Amino acid sequence: MNKPSIIVISKMLNHQWLVFSLVVTLACFYFCKGDNVSYDSNAIIINGERRVILSGSMHYPRSTEAMWPDLIQKAKDGGLDAIETYIFWDRHEPQRRKYDFTGRLDFIKFFQLVQDAGLYVVMRIGPYVCAEWNYGGFPLWLHNLPGIQFRTDNQVYKNEMQTFTTKIVNMCKQANLFASQGGPIILAQIENEYGNVMTPYGNAGKSYINWCAQMAESLNIGIPWIMCQQNDAPQPIINTCNGFYCDYDFSPNNPKSPKMFTENWVGWFKKWGDKDPYRSPEDVAFAVARFFQSGGVFNNYYMYHGGTNFGRTAGGPFITTSYDYNAPLDEYGNLNQPKWGHLKQLHASIKMGEKILTNSTRSDQKISSFVTLTKFSNPTSGERFCFLSNTDNKNDATIDLQADGKYFVPAWSVSILDGCNKEVFNTAKINSQTSMFVKVQNKKENAQFSWVWAPEPMRDTLQGKGTFKANLLLEQKGTTVDFSDYLWYMTNIDSNATSSLQNVTLQVNTKGHMLHAFVNRRYIGSQWRSNGQSFVFEKPILIKPGTNTITLLSATVGLKNYDAFYDTVPTGIDGGPIYLIGDGNVKIDLSSNLWSYKVGLNGEMKQLYNPVFSQRTNWSTINQKSIGRRMTWYKTSFKTPSGIDRVTLDMQGMGKGQAWVNGQSIGRFWPSFIASNDSCSTTCDYRGAYNPSKCVENCGNPSQRWYHIPRSFLSDDTNTLVLFEEIGGNPQQVSVQTITIGTICGNANEGSTLELSCQGGHIISEIQFASYGNPEGKCGSFKQGSWHVINSAILVEKLCIGRESCSIDVSAKSFGLGDVTNLSARLAIQALCSKS
Repeated sequence: MNKPSIIVISKMLNHQWLVFSLVVTLACFYFCKGDNVSYDSNAIIINGERRVILSGSMHYPRSTEAMWPDLIQKAKDGGLDAIETYIFWDRHEPQRRKYDFTGRLDFIKFFQLVQDAGLYVVMRIGPYVCAEWNYGGFPLWLHNLPGIQFRTDNQVYKNEMQTFTTKIVNMCKQANLFASQGGPIILAQIENEYGNVMTPYGNAGKSYINWCAQMAESLNIGIPWIMCQQNDAPQPIINTCNGFYCDYDFSPNNPKSPKMFTENWVGWFKKWGDKDPYRSPEDVAFAVARFFQSGGVFNNYYMYHGGTNFGRTAGGPFITTSYDYNAPLDEYGNLNQPKWGHLKQLHASIKMGEKILTNSTRSDQKISSFVTLTKFSNPTSGERFCFLSNTDNKNDATIDLQADGKYFVPAWSVSILDGCNKEVFNTAKINSQTSMFVKVQNKKENAQFSWVWAPEPMRDTLQGKGTFKANLLLEQKGTTVDFSDYLWYMTNIDSNATSSLQNVTLQVNTKGHMLHAFVNRRYIGSQWRSNGQSFVFEKPILIKPGTNTITLLSATVGLKNYDAFYDTVPTGIDGGPIYLIGDGNVKIDLSSNLWSYKVGLNGEMKQLYNPVFSQRTNWSTINQKSIGRRMTWYKTSFKTPSGIDRVTLDMQGMGKGQAWVNGQSIGRFWPSFIASNDSCSTTCDYRGAYNPSKCVENCGNPSQRWYHIPRSFLSDDTNTLVLFEEIGGNPQQVSVQTITIGTICGNANEGSTLELSCQGGHIISEIQFASYGNPEGKCGSFKQGSWHVINSAILVEKLCIGRESCSIDVSAKSFGLGDVTNLSARLAIQALCSKS
């Protein structure tokens, strides 16, 4: 704990208050049981104990309170020391000075659960978070404050940032959550990846980042502050690294600071229209091992659990509702195997050398152009710990270290050598299980849904009636203030004004993200561009005699969350221009017409998604006429699936819109947006530097077909499902399903231990394949190799059948071959999991 100091705030302080403050300060100094967190270039030091820290990102609003204990425990079981999370300003202060810390926004409870599990917390206040989160985590009311400029030396912005940051810090202090108070928070972050975008802000950006550091330090939290991607971070702030790799190309700007990897990207996010990103376990482990080989002290996985963008929290634009991120824990909280297990084994190997890594000198020996041997040596104890890496992305290497042995190091891999003479882990050699999940529709509990429908009420908007008017085309996000994805633009034009036009076309220049157009109450078309870019909408229209009403519905699909000045990027029709164009390119500019506006849908206002309020609407039984309709609400009910398996909503057949279960939004849906049918492969070569287009999956299918329904959203019996369909779909294909573990496989090397487990109360019911020898193939297509121990399956069945999990020693002795040495063998198993 830091030594206390007495700060004289004012000469006007009375004697009694000064004495009281002194007593409280001294009492805490002698009796508060806090942790001292410090650091040097080799370690994070907690109460004198020198540590390397393994951490994982989990964003509390992307899961639910009910999920937190299980997610945290799985992180701990996976070998993590800490949980890292952002604090989401837009969720906590949706209106200025009106706060919300309830439900899944109760970050204090989340931190306390992390502490109860025996883990630390890394708190990233930001308050800019990026995170593929709507508007980067900034509340929209901030955008509308007079004179404000975000993330620069602007007093209006700095006042708001300091007010929110101080509130979060004070809440943590009141709950005794900082390590200096005995709490779990060992590190805190201010700002976020500002160095990536700082240059366009000029000198004001440099002044701003210095102010951020001074403001943070003034809060006296008793633990270190960090800034990621900020090479010029002012002292004593620690600058850290984000990326796919962070090894020899990164060093902190202070030689006394620890080398920290705050975001090791384990996968990537997904946009509507994208394929599924996939980063192999081998490559993630390679990045971690290379980081520690190069002197790293703190590694955080971004994400360890990605979760779900409930409601309209997805950013982008065009970020999907799923934020799975190909993380070690999948969107639903299930173990993503083999990634979770492979990293768990890596963590155990790193922790094996923790004492030496943090109390030693490091030396690199270049064995060849691609092979490096790194020794961590403690001259006092004589202990050693080594990393042997091969960065060649094609060629394996066999390295003879003489007295310390000979080692086979596959291309693009790192071997960890305990004592520098025994391989305990190689990043390319996976010995953990593979899990294959299946989605099951419970037909008994959820037979064919009985749907009812109601049209979105649009009589007012199609007649041009809004709630306010302006003689210009307004920018959308500043107008809606994030109340809704939708903004109506409406105007009237008299036929006399268009008499000079023949064969009229309506042209709308819009900044996106989607546009629906109506003229004289008739639908004339919709349009959008991939990635939510600007586009020009053009459709021929008929002008009738007299007054003509043009109604335009602009829809956003997540607000931009990253880049310099991203907050100023316009959305909606903002300025247009909008033209009526006739033959010969004769134009009438409607941009400065009197426009009427309305924020949101009438169905949103009436809360048709809320089971209580939806009863006030006249719903009709679904029929052929009501299928494929745009701007339509659908409602049904379903029984809660039995058991504890995760629940998902199959939205096959629907177009685009939003979904609610029992009044709670499970996010936007867009299953009609199909990923292109190129670049996918049945194999993934992990070797070589990763990028998000490498090893993609799910070509030619919807970017997102299934949507997470947390069990805490469900009742004990019957639930109400409401869908708003924007472009036309068929709800009769929609179903509620459960996600259950089906097949598990293992393919482990000689000398390892193969652990098999069926999650969620399931047991191993059948061994479909087992071979100790040199089996061939992969999960789903194993076959015996040139040699094989005949009773392999019998031994595995004896150890595993009827159990939720089992461990098998992969050795010649276990399979009846005695004490054979130097045997190059593997054990391959494929098993079936069933409900117990």
